[in-house]
Amino acid sequence: MKRICFALTACLAFVPSFAQSDLQQAEDLYRQGKFSAALNAYETILKNNPNDPFVYYNIGNCYFKMGSKGLAAANYYRAFRLAPRDSDIRHNLTLALESGGERFVPAGIPLVLHKAFFYLSEAELKGWVYVLFWLTGVLVFWCLVRRKWNHLATLGCLLLLLSTGWLYTRLHLAQETLAVVASPVAEIRSGPGTNFPASASAAQGHLVTILDSKDAWYEVVVNSQGIKGWIEKDTVEKI
Repeated sequence: MKRICFALTACLAFVPSFAQSDLQQAEDLYRQGKFSAALNAYETILKNNPNDPFVYYNIGNCYFKMGSKGLAAANYYRAFRLAPRDSDIRHNLTLALESGGERFVPAGIPLVLHKAFFYLSEAELKGWVYVLFWLTGVLVFWCLVRRKWNHLATLGCLLLLLSTGWLYTRLHLAQETLAVVASPVAEIRSGPGTNFPASASAAQGHLVTILDSKDAWYEVVVNSQGIKGWIEKDTVEKI
C-alpha cells in the first residue's frame, strides 16, 4: 500500500512539473525571439488550459511580435473576457486595436465607467448575483418572521436589482458574436460573393459584429464605422 501511495504521489508531483516545463520552454523561446516556435508551444499548452487568460495573453504577444495585430487583438480580447481587471491585458488589447485604428473604449464612455462595468468577469458576476440573491432572501425572510422591515433588507434588494441588471446587460453583450479583421485589408461587399460590389474596406485589427452567415461569407457591422455588409470568413478571426 505504501508503495502504491508513493507511486501516486510521484505521478501527481510529476504532472505540474511537466506543465511548468512546457511553460518555461515557451517563455524561453519567446525571450529568444523565436515567436513562431513560442506560439506553437503556447497553443499546445492552451489545449490543456482552455480557460487560462494568460495563455491567451502570451499567444497575443507572439502574434503582435509577428506583425499579426488582428490575431493578437483577438487573443487579447479572449484573455480580457477571462481576466478583465488585469492591467497588462487591457493595455495590450487597447494597443493592438488602436494600431488598426480601432477604439477599445467606445467614444463618449468614460474610462472609469468602462473599467467599472467590466471589473468582474462574467463568471465572477454570476457568482456575486447568486450569493447576493440568497443573502437577500434570508434577510427578507427574517424581516417577515419578525414582522419588522429594516434598512439592511432594503439595501440588499437594491443591490440585487442593480446587480441583476448589470448581469443581464453583460450577458446580452456576450451574445453578440465579435470578430477581428485578421487580414491586412478586408473588403466589405453588398452581398455574399465577389460578384457583389465592394462598398468599403476594414483594416486589420478592426472589430466587427457578425449578424449572419452564408457559405464563405459573414454579414457584419464594422463597430467603429457603423458600416454594414458582407465579408469573407477567412479574413476575420472570431473571438
